[in-house]
Amino acid sequence: MNLIQLTVFREVMETGSISQTAKKLNRTQPAISLAIKNLERSLGLTLFERKGRRLIPVPEAHYLLTETAGVLDRLSSIASTMHGLLEGHSGSLNIAAMPGPSTIAFPNFISRSVGGNPDIRITLSTRSSPQIMELAATQNIDFGFADFEYPAGKKPQFSAEVISGDCFCAMDRDNPLARKQAIAISDLDGVPMGGLHATHPFQKKVRQAFQLASATYTPNVTCQYFLPLLPFVGSGQCCTIVDPLTVATERELNMSNGQVQFLPLKEPLRYEYAILSPDHRPPSQLAIKIKAGWKAEVLSMLNQTGANPRTEVV
Repeated sequence: MNLIQLTVFREVMETGSISQTAKKLNRTQPAISLAIKNLERSLGLTLFERKGRRLIPVPEAHYLLTETAGVLDRLSSIASTMHGLLEGHSGSLNIAAMPGPSTIAFPNFISRSVGGNPDIRITLSTRSSPQIMELAATQNIDFGFADFEYPAGKKPQFSAEVISGDCFCAMDRDNPLARKQAIAISDLDGVPMGGLHATHPFQKKVRQAFQLASATYTPNVTCQYFLPLLPFVGSGQCCTIVDPLTVATERELNMSNGQVQFLPLKEPLRYEYAILSPDHRPPSQLAIKIKAGWKAEVLSMLNQTGANPRTEVV
């Protein structure tokens, strides 16, 4: 016996009619009759007594119907699940993001994308960018979002969609520099500065910019990522050069009550983010959908801040 025969059998049991079953299944009456005959032949028993145009099921047919319903319902459930996976409406997602975006922007996007769908399971980890690169290289996440640094040495086991944008100078709105249209690095000569740890690739880029401008970089506050710097900026303790996603986050949440002002830099400094995908872990349709949505979300936020975003694949 096969699934077509079982499907025909269940419909005949429900309708009691070859013609009604043929109409419902969009098949010819001879095809329905043949399916029933072949099922009876494979089982070695008669399932229906023919009385005129009616089919009267024998007791064994009722037992078979119970078993058949369970099989067909289970197959229908599997088909529905697979359709959900194909459309990205169900499944599991293991993702990681660096501390800044994982605080607000990334979980906000994921929660909006998933909504209240109980068929999607999310594991979201906050890790440093080097840790996220390691997770992607060891094929342990569906994708990650991190600061980008061109890998050195052997070829990494992941691909990177790099998104870059112009940085901004953040300062207290009462700072005399806040009246400028744009800030030159030379304007920050000797000014108390907030920044990331000295080993962070972007912090190295900032110090190089000061050296090229023959300006003195004066560190005053050091944090692991940008958002915790803003209260120090708002209280007038320092200025800082921040990435454009921090600007977008602060403009949305207004954590400083408007006390922090962001100005473009005359000599643009680019900040590079990367969406990292493992090379040897085929992506699910859900991962493809969420990753594409997050890329569009990041580009939208950078455009809204005037960060002139660009993309490339590494």
